[in-house]
Amino acid sequence: MNSDIVKQALAKVGNANTLVNIVSRRVRQLNNGGPQGRPLLLEVAGLGAADIALLEIIEGKLSWESGEAETEAVQEDIPQR
Repeated sequence: MNSDIVKQALAKVGNANTLVNIVSRRVRQLNNGGPQGRPLLLEVAGLGAADIALLEIIEGKLSWESGEAETEAVQEDIPQR
């Protein structure tokens, strides 16, 4: 895995934990095959699944939603002692 593309992908995502989750999910998809398992890049020769996932993030081929607002809403519903 190339550290430069990790830094670029992290700059796009903004959170290291979120980046790990996105990449791990995409790597599973790529490794399992099927319609979701095809790379969204034209040139993938010599790249591992993690590098493909990171480049897809950098090139804007993957989208994700931040769960921050959802987490805050759930925390508000928890009764305080």
